[in-house]
Amino acid sequence: QVQLVEFGGASVQAGGPLRISCLASGISSSNAHMGWFRQASRKGREGVAAISPIRTTYYHDSVKGRFTISRDNNQNTLWLQMTNLKPEDTAMYYCAAAVSNRGYSWLNPASFSYWGQGTQVTVSS
Repeated sequence: QVQLVEFGGASVQAGGPLRISCLASGISSSNAHMGWFRQASRKGREGVAAISPIRTTYYHDSVKGRFTISRDNNQNTLWLQMTNLKPEDTAMYYCAAAVSNRGYSWLNPASFSYWGQGTQVTVSS
């Protein structure tokens, strides 16, 4: 049973930091690509950041230099450290896992098979 559970969503002021996390179970974390996606109101899912089993990272241009994706030593927890948050970062943030390469970008939701329930991040100006 694959389960991804996000933690840490909150309402914060613009410019502030926030760290969200995802606890993964039921998957081979050493072989899975992991990613963070977000969906704002009336918009589709957008790839925020992704990380490979060997910790190659990928970032959407809008978050480069502000967000950092990481996974812990046991590869059972995924993190997204967000700094200098902007109102346009407001969205539901989803953790995702992939156990195979489908040939798409790792920032493409179609690359991922498993999804968490989401955690809301709201940034006020």
